[in-house]
Amino acid sequence: MSFEDNGTSNITQALSNLFEEMLTATEDSNENKSFNVSKFITALKDKSTKNAHDSIDFGTLVKLVDGWRSKLNLTKPAEPLCTYCDGDIRDVILAYNRIHGYVSLIVCLFGSLANALNVAVLTRRDLAAAPINRLLKWLAVADVFVMMEYVPFAIYRYLILPGQREMPYNWAAYLLFHMHFTQIFHTASICLTLSLAIWRYVAIKYSDRNHILCTERRCSIAILSSFILPPILCIPTFMVFDVHTTVVLEPNGPMILYHVDSDEEGQMYQINFWVHAVVIKLLPCFILTVISLWLIREVYSANEHQKRIRVYNTCSTSDKLLKRQNKGDKRTNRTTKMLVAVLLLFLVTELPQGILGLLSGALGRCFFKRCYDLFGELIDALALLNGSINFVLYCSMSRQFRMTFRQMMWRAHLHQWPPPQASHSDGLNTAKTSIP
Repeated sequence: MSFEDNGTSNITQALSNLFEEMLTATEDSNENKSFNVSKFITALKDKSTKNAHDSIDFGTLVKLVDGWRSKLNLTKPAEPLCTYCDGDIRDVILAYNRIHGYVSLIVCLFGSLANALNVAVLTRRDLAAAPINRLLKWLAVADVFVMMEYVPFAIYRYLILPGQREMPYNWAAYLLFHMHFTQIFHTASICLTLSLAIWRYVAIKYSDRNHILCTERRCSIAILSSFILPPILCIPTFMVFDVHTTVVLEPNGPMILYHVDSDEEGQMYQINFWVHAVVIKLLPCFILTVISLWLIREVYSANEHQKRIRVYNTCSTSDKLLKRQNKGDKRTNRTTKMLVAVLLLFLVTELPQGILGLLSGALGRCFFKRCYDLFGELIDALALLNGSINFVLYCSMSRQFRMTFRQMMWRAHLHQWPPPQASHSDGLNTAKTSIP
């Protein structure tokens, strides 16, 4: 037997003696035979590296501990039974999760194109000056960043990773980046939506002071704040989630798998879910609900007012003035209806996530792992759909947006057909350009 074999045998014997000493101490203290395996592995590594010539690799340590654990019928402390989110609803959500990768890719590709068109239309001279359109433009920008970053994540997570046995560190690091990046820009989207609702409320409620309250400078401050505030609100998330490791025994040896998970429950864990659920989700949803109801009431009141004017108007000399006023009122109502549709769609997608986050903070890690992770893909799909469908809403509810989009596409079509060159037989006459 070689010197290395003797050294390894001595190390194994020393580690076995250490394991028996720990087990005896556990039994003498009248405790269960369950113990913290991670602490024991650390003790084994310290014991095995006391002498330079007595070194042993981590894989051998893992095999040794697992062998002794099986021999003595020792197990890790059992986690409490978690029965949240059981039943048929779990089967339905799991069935959707299997196709979420393909659904999210389709929604992201469509949403990226749609929001790029939103930015292109809203930056045209006819629309760029209005503060509401500036807020809508930056809302589209935030949604574009979320969807473009989600595409590589969906490809690797749902199309490539399921066929692999390894979970490398690079993937876990990217997953951590993806989590923080999407949360920051999605929170920015929430802040912009909230600014949009408050802006419209002020413009209608205080219409006589609209030129003083709704200025370009205040619009710029609202946009800038919507991108500065999210990283500050997400600080608890930065501190709670990190890359973790799990050791599994494979036939060819132990394998270390890297994954992203939250730290054990503690004060910061609770603060994170309360901030995420209450401050980022539920509070904006409550404010948007109040403002949306008020805007709906204003639209209804405006429609009733127009009906009364049409009924009691008998003076023909004021027809032109009345038509001009009705045209302006209808434009205002269309804009308000479009914004109400945007706000209601936001509530449908964000309110469930806020409720799940609140329950995760109140009920603890068990609910988070059992329910929040289960509904994660569906929540992502709703958020992506919310950011993708705004272009459809603008086209269907805003006549000015449709006209500007039509003009932009028509000009792009004309640029593909350059004017014909003048022939030599034309002399000084200018060649005429025919528009197809």
